[in-house]
Amino acid sequence: MKTTFFRPETVTRRWILIDATDQSVGRLAVIIANILHGKDRPEFTPNAMVGDNVIVINASKLAIDPKKGTQTMHYHHSFYPGGLKATNWNKMLETRSDFLLKRVVRGMLPKNTLGKELLSNLRVYQGPEHPHQAQKPVEFKIN
Repeated sequence: MKTTFFRPETVTRRWILIDATDQSVGRLAVIIANILHGKDRPEFTPNAMVGDNVIVINASKLAIDPKKGTQTMHYHHSFYPGGLKATNWNKMLETRSDFLLKRVVRGMLPKNTLGKELLSNLRVYQGPEHPHQAQKPVEFKIN
């Protein structure tokens, strides 16, 4: 039997809406990464963009374990002496929860140019509103 590889032009891509209310960050990120990469589709091809577009709403209502929220840090360096900035996840959830979720999903995607392109199909919003009604997103239920 011959293996069939699909080209990105032949695959119809959907828009999927995910509500992040009371969801664990890591478990939600795994689901999002699999949808972006296309691993939930029968026409999955590892070296092509065959995944779907994902819209995440209510990112500010993510659930983080209290211990992990205080101990897990996000580091940023300005490349100047003494320019290291550290922020814990609880503080990031209050201020930049969309950046926090995107960063966790980015770590679960391939570390190459395909991973960067896949991440561009992810849109994260802190509140319940999003400007993608024209794409008719399908709501994705998480158990």
